[in-house]
Amino acid sequence: MSYIVFARKYRPMSFSDVVAQEHVTKTLQNGIKNDRIGQGYLFCGPRGTGKTTTARILAKAVNCTEGPTPTPCMKCPACEEITKGVSLDVLEIDAASNTGVDDIRTIRENVRYMPTSGHKRIYIIDEVHRLSASAFDALLKTLEEPPPHVMFIFATTEPLKVPETILSRTQRFDFKLVSIDDLAKHLKGIADKEKLDISESALRLVARKANGSVRDSLSLLDQIAAFADGAITEENVIEALGLVDKQLLFDFTNAIASKDKLTTLRIIKTIFENGVDSKDFVAELMEHFRILLVLATDKSAAELLNISNDDLKDYLKQIDFYSVGDIIRLMKIGSDMNNDIKFSGLDERLILEMNSVKMAEIESTVKFEEVLAYLKNNPIQNNSPITRTDTGLSQLEKKRVLTANQK
Repeated sequence: MSYIVFARKYRPMSFSDVVAQEHVTKTLQNGIKNDRIGQGYLFCGPRGTGKTTTARILAKAVNCTEGPTPTPCMKCPACEEITKGVSLDVLEIDAASNTGVDDIRTIRENVRYMPTSGHKRIYIIDEVHRLSASAFDALLKTLEEPPPHVMFIFATTEPLKVPETILSRTQRFDFKLVSIDDLAKHLKGIADKEKLDISESALRLVARKANGSVRDSLSLLDQIAAFADGAITEENVIEALGLVDKQLLFDFTNAIASKDKLTTLRIIKTIFENGVDSKDFVAELMEHFRILLVLATDKSAAELLNISNDDLKDYLKQIDFYSVGDIIRLMKIGSDMNNDIKFSGLDERLILEMNSVKMAEIESTVKFEEVLAYLKNNPIQNNSPITRTDTGLSQLEKKRVLTANQK
């Protein structure tokens, strides 16, 4: 038997299997239980969060021989055919390759035919926002007054591109990105089934890299399982996926805090030598600064962050390096750096080196209230000019450099 990738092998078969979308699955199940099955549904959300999968499960729940039922049996011919994708009553259409009005006219002509064996004839249209304006117009009348034996389920990653006339005729469900904790828990269950020896920190790293997408997380786990030989550690994940080592981020932050421009350039050199994608480095650096920003705002806000206790201790050592204003300015440089990488056309290494030196050169933010307080306590004598050395306004900066060098 040929190998089946994790993303297909562990695709949810029932509503209870869908990861972290209870607000959607519970509503659909209750609607079926209370005989409130709509004729048009719109599933919105980021890729890999379960939109098309949930559409198939809903189709099974409606057309199951024992149904409509909130828990399809998975054994009847209707359930098995929908699972295999060969059902004549459930038609999946990719709007990206069927964008024209003629394709929709074909659907309009076919909706009059009764289902062959199920309760309803169900059309699942994926990436529905890719339909042309004329195709939406052709679909509108059928969607407004469909035959009682027809159901439409639309899926899209860009609901803002779907016309209001379509939105108003469907029940909209918004799928959310899956949290790191939920993804790590889901991956742990699959790793146990596959007898993979993988550490908790490695699973969380995979979950972070997946950016809330269940499908992406399974693809990454599949890749790591093929790469590693024996126990899978966090280092294996970093090596297999070409990720940014957390220690590099802490070293980089130490370097810019202590104004060590040479070390920042050496770290950039290491990144390119290790084959790390520059956009990934900037994204991880921005996340690093975000965590510092939250902790610098209030240490008790650590509960808002998805980080381990060991990582939290490392971050708490760095929050004295900068004020909140300094971190915001560093994040602005990081944002500009990301835009330059995407759109400027310049050499990526040059962009990283230039901005790393720029980060190391920034001076500490001084609040206006501090300036006024100092002038009040130290009035200017004989109209002498004010300098940072004279006023002592660089004390925060001196403290930051001293602290970073000590650590």
